[in-house]
Amino acid sequence: QQQYPPPSPQALSLCPSFPTSLVGRLLIEFSSQMTMERVQKENPNVTEGGRYTPPDCRPRWKVAIIIPFRHRENHLKYWLHYLHPILRRQRIDYGIYIINQLGEDTFNRAKLLNVGYTEALKDAEYDCFIFSDVDLIPMDDRNLYHCYDQPRHFAIAMDKFGFRLPYAGYFGGVSGLSKKQFLKINGFPNEYWGWGGEDDDIYNRITLNGMKVSRPDVRIGRYRMIKHERDKHNEPNPQR
Repeated sequence: QQQYPPPSPQALSLCPSFPTSLVGRLLIEFSSQMTMERVQKENPNVTEGGRYTPPDCRPRWKVAIIIPFRHRENHLKYWLHYLHPILRRQRIDYGIYIINQLGEDTFNRAKLLNVGYTEALKDAEYDCFIFSDVDLIPMDDRNLYHCYDQPRHFAIAMDKFGFRLPYAGYFGGVSGLSKKQFLKINGFPNEYWGWGGEDDDIYNRITLNGMKVSRPDVRIGRYRMIKHERDKHNEPNPQR
């Protein structure tokens, strides 16, 4: 039987903007034990470094997902368990970057996100960047992890806030900016040590640069947070 080579990327059609593979509302729970072996077994098509590209269509975005990290190995297993299948169904070309802060000095989330942006671009020509806390899992795969005409706030309805936006200028948890948008606001602030404050600063940078934050429908932008104690050396920033 004659073997035909796989179609070249040029021959593939553009991935659908709203894939039919999406299932909608998801059941998210953290009671079953999670291991990295299980995550690997569930995602055979994801390559080393958390990289994936759809085999049957040309993705509309090349997305770097950046996670600020320290001492959250168990959370990361759940995040990967849930997010890999969601991202594959969304038909995006993506890579995942875990930006770990070494040592026990006060945590600096926004600075880690700047590092992630810089390091990801050494790997590939990403045009979209999603910045996600490791303890937040989307409850609906129609919350599409790509970039938009305006900076995107994805995590608008967390369970810890009663599935409501805590205040109008909230930009925390999970957000996304295109490369152009990120450069327009000159990246994120490096001065916020400890918990809180940096997301409000980012929101202000966006609005002061003439952009508006876009958000999904509140029924789709729902998130479950993995419950945990506040980390040592990530105390609330007194200047937030």
